[in-house]
Amino acid sequence: MRCPHCGSIDDKVIDSRTLANGESIRRRRECVSCGFRFTSYERIEEKPLMVVKRDGRRVPFERQKLERGVIRALEKRPISQLSIENLVNEIEDEAAMKGKTANEIPSVELGEMVLRRLFDLDKVAYVRFASVYRKFETMDEFLMEIERLGADAREGRA
Repeated sequence: MRCPHCGSIDDKVIDSRTLANGESIRRRRECVSCGFRFTSYERIEEKPLMVVKRDGRRVPFERQKLERGVIRALEKRPISQLSIENLVNEIEDEAAMKGKTANEIPSVELGEMVLRRLFDLDKVAYVRFASVYRKFETMDEFLMEIERLGADAREGRA
């Protein structure tokens, strides 16, 4: 570590302390050349999870964006904030696990995760999200999706 006072790279660690639940380490150092004492911090640098969009662009995963989409689909539905938070946590965790090796996940896969969970949680929210995600353009597309939900319910899959 380069001394901020004299520029020497010869120092010794005097004290180390773990901070932030073990996510970083604070080290007190002393320059061997000039005796100046200074502090350095060490933490793990994680690569952010990237979302691969349909057009091939890669953008950082944003939990807030995911949460906004889920909240919009569940707007005025009888679902608690805690349930929404749990749903978003589950999706975020699954996305992190699936994107672990390459640090990226296709947006299509992320959308399907949301749809699966909304399908189990609230059918109205599912149709709302599906209409935007799958870009419904006609009333027939809505009706086909609703009919499919009805068929699933009659067959006991809902």
